Amino acid sequence: MPIKQSVPEAPFSEKLLASLDHIEYRRIQSAEDFEDIARLRYKAYKAQDVLPVGAVDMLDEIDFDRNAYVFGIHHYEELIATIRVHYVTPDHRVCQSTGVFPDAVHAFLDAGMTLIDPARFAVDPAVVAELPTIPYITLRPSIMAAIHFDADRVLQHIRPPHASFYKRIFLADIVVPPTMAGIYGFELTLLASRVKEVRPQLMRRFPLFRSEAYERRMMFGNEAQFDSPPLTVLPTARIAGRPTSQEMAFAE
Repeated sequence: MPIKQSVPEAPFSEKLLASLDHIEYRRIQSAEDFEDIARLRYKAYKAQDVLPVGAVDMLDEIDFDRNAYVFGIHHYEELIATIRVHYVTPDHRVCQSTGVFPDAVHAFLDAGMTLIDPARFAVDPAVVAELPTIPYITLRPSIMAAIHFDADRVLQHIRPPHASFYKRIFLADIVVPPTMAGIYGFELTLLASRVKEVRPQLMRRFPLFRSEAYERRMMFGNEAQFDSPPLTVLPTARIAGRPTSQEMAFAE
């Protein structure tokens, strides 16, 4: 009987990249699409028992802020996750983290920095087991935004048990230790990634976060640049250029 040879398991970075094959990103703009996002947020937050205190609506006014970008993540054309990405500048300080950790965020902005603030992260509980790479897929727009806007930091206001994930994957630093957040009724901590410094290493370790410039323009560009707003954006990580030799050396 011939000996069955085991096939080496693909590296995790390749699994992440392959998981993008049936993913579409859609920038949310219509009222109908926002209603779908609100339902998904409620379903996800209720399952995790993290509904904001007194929550009556899963949409808020800063969803419609001029520097807010709300995305739906679709898998085989089904909405499975969502995230809101804010571009925060010294002249425009609106974002979720400002409401939770104002002193820390304003300190960054007073120093002249620009920030990316991902928030309203929600994943359909029914797909978490089926697609364990979904946290990476959902957070990918925050890295794309940091590159598009040439931001100095990517913020992460999260529950303390999740801090190790962000420190390991995004090489994030703790900015504010666990603190009770009154509007949520539980502890949150604030982390920040020095995105310009860690970008070469991040791209080398996780090719999923790579993207072509035109994909970033479709995700974050001014709608006036297009004849009609793009309905669907396909990930370009597979065709995006690999890190340069200089980036590779920096990442070692």
